[in-house]
Amino acid sequence: MAPLESPGEEPTTTWDEVTDVLVAGSGAGGVTGAYTAAREGLDVILVEATEKFGGTTAYSGGGGMWFPCNPVLMRAGVDDTIEDALEYYTSVVGDRTPRALQETYVRSGAPLVEYLEADELINFSLLPWPDYFGAAPKARADGMRHIAAKPWKVAAAPHLRELVRGPLDSDRLGAPQPDDYFVGGRALIARLLAAAQRHPNSSARLNTALVELVVEDGAVVGAVVDADGERRSIRTRRGVLLAAGGFEHNDDMRARYGVPGSSRDTMGPWGNRGLAHQAGIAVGADTDLMDQAWWSPGLTHPDGTSAFALWFTGGIFVDDHGRRFVNESAAYDRLGRAVLAAVDDGRVTLPFWMIYDSAGDRDGVVPPVKATNVSMVEPEKYIAAGLWRSADTLEELAVQIGVPPDNLVDSVARFNDFVRRGVDEDFGRGDEPYDRAFSGGVPPLYAIEKGPFHAAAFGVSDLGTKGGLRTDTAARVLDRADNVIPGLYAAGNTMAAPSGTVYPGGGNPIGTSMVFSHLAVLDMVKGTTP
Repeated sequence: MAPLESPGEEPTTTWDEVTDVLVAGSGAGGVTGAYTAAREGLDVILVEATEKFGGTTAYSGGGGMWFPCNPVLMRAGVDDTIEDALEYYTSVVGDRTPRALQETYVRSGAPLVEYLEADELINFSLLPWPDYFGAAPKARADGMRHIAAKPWKVAAAPHLRELVRGPLDSDRLGAPQPDDYFVGGRALIARLLAAAQRHPNSSARLNTALVELVVEDGAVVGAVVDADGERRSIRTRRGVLLAAGGFEHNDDMRARYGVPGSSRDTMGPWGNRGLAHQAGIAVGADTDLMDQAWWSPGLTHPDGTSAFALWFTGGIFVDDHGRRFVNESAAYDRLGRAVLAAVDDGRVTLPFWMIYDSAGDRDGVVPPVKATNVSMVEPEKYIAAGLWRSADTLEELAVQIGVPPDNLVDSVARFNDFVRRGVDEDFGRGDEPYDRAFSGGVPPLYAIEKGPFHAAAFGVSDLGTKGGLRTDTAARVLDRADNVIPGLYAAGNTMAAPSGTVYPGGGNPIGTSMVFSHLAVLDMVKGTTP
């Protein structure tokens, strides 16, 4: 990094380029920031460290945004209010993060959607998704705080087909990229990229990582990027926006900050290594929530990875003692956190096991998991790897997975009794709307009775880390004395998440990233050219 300048000294940096705004990262936040800058008439360069645009957003099958009372919802006649949504959000998050940040997020989604919808290329539709804390005040059971980008024909932007990351099966399993529609998170990225590219003052570059920030007189005035091994210095007139995702693929940082798990099991793309975090910290940025991530259970696959899985339509999870220990149908982050708590308590060793029977499964051994971010491969591969095990009796199955047979038999019998009575007295499975969202509205309670009986191995996965640089409500980065670092902004998983240690609802990560990237650039628009 260039040396910090003392007042009155001449800057020593030799600049290769000059722009108004430099955006690091091309997930939902990065492309929203770049689009906003271009539309507002600022010169903007977006740099993406990897070979494709989209970040973790492009891996999202739904690509949803939690934006209460936005125009899409209002046109559909939803009776929600911002005050109700704010009461829900703040009751769930509590005082772990500044109330002003929480309120800014909740109130800013609707105006952002209105702003984006003014562009003919950016269209949204309803994607009902229940709030994740159904018992909290003013939670929406109908999911009417959630929208997504409309699918978009690849033919409308064919040049982006190979440039937008994902889907996950393409990257992880070698599946061909779809040639008909961009859907989910890919649709959101493609629409925003195409909209930004119509502005001649917008540039987006792949294989270009932000590695250092340049400071003069206490302000960030540019950055050094590594473009295919060549270092270049970019001067910024208005600011640098760090929206480069989390550090989930940096195992050293995970260990340093105490983030459970491994980069092997994350759903983030390989480029999420924390380079933007490190650059911000190096110039004095304060951090928060650095031990946190967006969690989920992970079905363990034959390649050794445990990948995000949800919508468990049967079975129970058991601990090292063969005892059930969690509501298996809870929202994935809540479920992942419960597993990690059990690991901390010494009750669970990873991998842990799902116990299920042969009622209704198509191949005799496939676990009752309705959705996985990475598709399952052939059952025989899981069996050969020892990840799926079967036995004629529960006692035999218990021996195979190393838990006390009597405990496993008792746990299944107790659960089956709850099924007959329709109430889970131990963990409340089916009590909240999210639990019932994927079982036709009825409690997802299904007896484990028909042999052979099966066990499937699970680990803990994540959708990325959520700790990062502390900011104010305009996404301006703060130092350790709570002062703004001029010229530096952060959003998305590079920013300390306003949601703190919880995940209030689907679309929070994408929605938060978009909101604070947009607000960051609007703050730059108000600035003056040095």
